[in-house]
Parts: sequence; structure tokens; C-alpha cells
Amino acid sequence: MSRRGMLRRGFTDLTDLDCDDALVLDRTKYVNDPIHGYITLNEDMLKFIDTPQFQRLRHLKQLGAAYSVFPGGSHNRFEHCIGTAHLANEVVQGLAQRQPGLHIDSRDIRCVTLAGLCHDLGHGPFSHLFDNAFIPRARPDVEWSHEIGSEMMLHHTIDENNIEIDDADLRLIKQLIRGSSRRVDGEKMFLFDIVANQRNGVDVDKFDYIQRDCYNVGVKSSYDFSRLMLNSRVIDDEICYNTKESFNLAEMFHTRYSLHKRIYSHRAAKAIEFMLVDALLVADPILRISQAISDPHLYQLLTDDIVRDIERSVAPELKEARDLVSRIHTRDIYKFVDEFILPPELVSEFGTVVNEAEIVGYRSNNDDFVERDVLVDVCRIHYGMKKENPVNHINFYSKFNSTEKFSIASEFVSLCVPEEFEEHILRIFTRTPTKRNQIQRAARRLIEKLNTDVAARSPGSTPQNLTPNRGLTLPSNLVLAETKRRRLKFH
Repeated sequence: MSRRGMLRRGFTDLTDLDCDDALVLDRTKYVNDPIHGYITLNEDMLKFIDTPQFQRLRHLKQLGAAYSVFPGGSHNRFEHCIGTAHLANEVVQGLAQRQPGLHIDSRDIRCVTLAGLCHDLGHGPFSHLFDNAFIPRARPDVEWSHEIGSEMMLHHTIDENNIEIDDADLRLIKQLIRGSSRRVDGEKMFLFDIVANQRNGVDVDKFDYIQRDCYNVGVKSSYDFSRLMLNSRVIDDEICYNTKESFNLAEMFHTRYSLHKRIYSHRAAKAIEFMLVDALLVADPILRISQAISDPHLYQLLTDDIVRDIERSVAPELKEARDLVSRIHTRDIYKFVDEFILPPELVSEFGTVVNEAEIVGYRSNNDDFVERDVLVDVCRIHYGMKKENPVNHINFYSKFNSTEKFSIASEFVSLCVPEEFEEHILRIFTRTPTKRNQIQRAARRLIEKLNTDVAARSPGSTPQNLTPNRGLTLPSNLVLAETKRRRLKFH
């Protein structure tokens, strides 16, 4: 028999061996992550990672349109989910070692880890742009979020890849992804504080994305999540933290706010978001983008590459969408016009009255802009719990008594803690850059009229009003330079 035949026969014979005699290969893998170092991927994790549904996350930018402004922000949902799973595993394993009395078992560890791994399976193109801006306009009759999408894709991943999982485990994983502040029958409630913490927002999802986003866009972070993980313990079925970590926690929420203020809500990034949404809305009737949220087979194919699909198309119906994408590439983007930070007492009134139609109503005789030229956006930024200080919802323990939990008042954390934890920013953009001056003047006339109305309703008092930012006032003689193509001349 030839050597090739002997080898072939040898492999054939191996398949006839009993399982007890056959070599069982360890499928554990290790990946080197720039944030967490070496991460262990066990077989349970690899069953999900090595699937088309999870690999899809490689093609979804974590920062969405902000990548067009911050070139370093090229990281994807794929590595964020692996990092979140790693931290979830570290937290639950650490609690099990420090507090054996919690009776954390292998099922708890497995389900928490898989919840961290699969929590973002349902994100669409350009991440939050898809479920926060595109779907509400494309399908206003449908209530949908990426959490709903994650549950759909989790089921789809399991079904398509024949992953064996207990029904009770799957139910727990979905509950851990959604998060819960109410008791879930038969489960340890502190497990719900790890991946999606609904009590106070301190969770491994936040640990990973804050550190990963800061690293990639070049923003320094001054809080340390590893200290939080080491200085935590469960008291009365809730994860609590050592009192010495109170300022570290406050700094984490401040970093979150800072990222939203400086990166996620950057003016140019928002302008590009508007352009992408406009392009997707034009393409939707042809490419049926919004219909994919009801069909996991279609959703599995939906990534940031949808923009490339638009570019490659030659359909006349997609010309407007192609032109918008081309404008993004040539940096001929929608322009920022004006901005006002709304005092809390004026949010409900100014946030609704100042809209595209109202601004058009304050045109001067020589203005020629129309409602389509104007975009109004109210950007809501907070520390994680809207108007409330999230640190007030965290319980702590003392090194002198690690079995009793208590809250800490803000004055014991720092006297420099802000009084407000949420702000609404009224922003105005234009689709037509040449009309930016006209729109700013009209918007400011509208704001002045609203200020007068507020003052008239409060005679004898000094009500809050909106004052235009002089630093944003456009000069009357501003002329936008046309983009010119330059040719290199070689001699």
C-alpha cells in the first residue's frame, strides 16, 4: 500500500475509534486585544463567534459616522463584543472567587459571558444611526431597537448553526442582555448588574466601549475600570463598590458625557449622519433596507457596506443617494448653522417650537431658502440616567464592614460635582451650504421672538432666555470657496 493510502487509511481508522480513545482537541483560542491584552475564547464563545452572524459585526463601525471625523475610530462592534464578553467573564469569576457563598456556578458564568458576547448582535449599519435616526423615519409605525434586533439575531444564530443550548439558559441570556431592575424568578439578581445594569449603569459594556473609544480616537481617560472590578462585592443581591471608588465612578460617568459631547455628537459627524440618513431613505424603496429588521436572513447581510451598494448601483432611482455619498467623500457635507444650549425650563417649549417650518416663517424678503434646506436637531446628552446623578443610585461598602451597603451623598464624593446631569442642545444645520447665513439670521429672529414671548408671560421677573453665541455668528460677507480639483503637474 502506498504511503498516501496508509495515511488515508490511518485517518479513516481514527474515525472508527471510541470517543474515550480518540484525541479530544482543546478548542480554546487566545486573541491579543489592544485594550485588555490576551483574551481567552472558550468553546462556548467560539460556537457563536465562528458564525456568519457574529462575523457580520466586523463590518459595523463602533462609532458610526464619527469615523468620518476621527480617522482612528475605525474599530468595529466585533472587538467590542469580544471585549465585553471578556470583562463579563472576569467580573463574574472574580465575584465567585472572592465570595464563594454566592454559589456562582458554571451556568451563571457561561450565560453572563455569552450575554456580553451577543449583546450587540442586533446593531444595524452605522450603529445607533440605524435604530435612532433611520428606522423611525423609514418605518414610523414600528417600534424597534438594536436590543430587539439582538434578540432576533441571537435566535437566528442558534438556529442556523445548530448550536445546542438549554431553553432556560437562552432565556437567561436574553434577560441579561435586556437588563432588569426587578427580580427574575429563580435567578441571582446581581448577575443583571454585569452586562446591562438597569440600576445605575455601571456595567462591562460601558467599561469596554469607553476605554476602547478613548484609545482609538486619542482621547485620554482618567478613570480605571479595573479598580472597580477588583473593589466590588455583592451585598443583598446587588453589586456594590468600595467607598474609595466613589470618585472613580463619578469620573467614569463624566467620561461618558465627555465622549458624547466631543465625539459622538461632533457637529461634522452629525452633519454626515444627516446625509447618510437621507441617502438611506432615498435608497430604501429600491434596496428594501428597512424591511430587513423583520427578516434575520436579510438583516444578516446588512452592514456599513450598504453605502458601497449604493455607490455601485446604476439604477436611476438611486442617483440622489449616490450624489449624497459622493458629497461625503469630497467633504461637501451639510453645514452647521447655529447652536443653543437650552436651559431646563425652556426645553419643552423651544425644543418643539423651533423647527424647520418655523424658521422658514422668519425669512427676510431677500431670502430664498425653503424648508428642505433646514435641519433642526435637539441633542440630548447626560451622564447615563438623564436628569439624575447615577452615582446616587450606586451602593457602597466600607473596608471596616463589607457586609453592609449604603449610598454616598455627592458632597462626600467631591464639591465639584455638577448640579445638572443632563443638557439639551438645539442645533441647526443646512443641506445647502450657500444658504447658511440666511438660515442663521432667520433662526435668530425666531429665537428673539420666543424670548419676547417668554418675558411677556413672566412680568416683573427675569426669565431665562436664549442668547446667540457670538463665536458662532457668521460674517455677513462670508463666501464659501468652491471645491476645486487640482492636477499635479510633472516636469
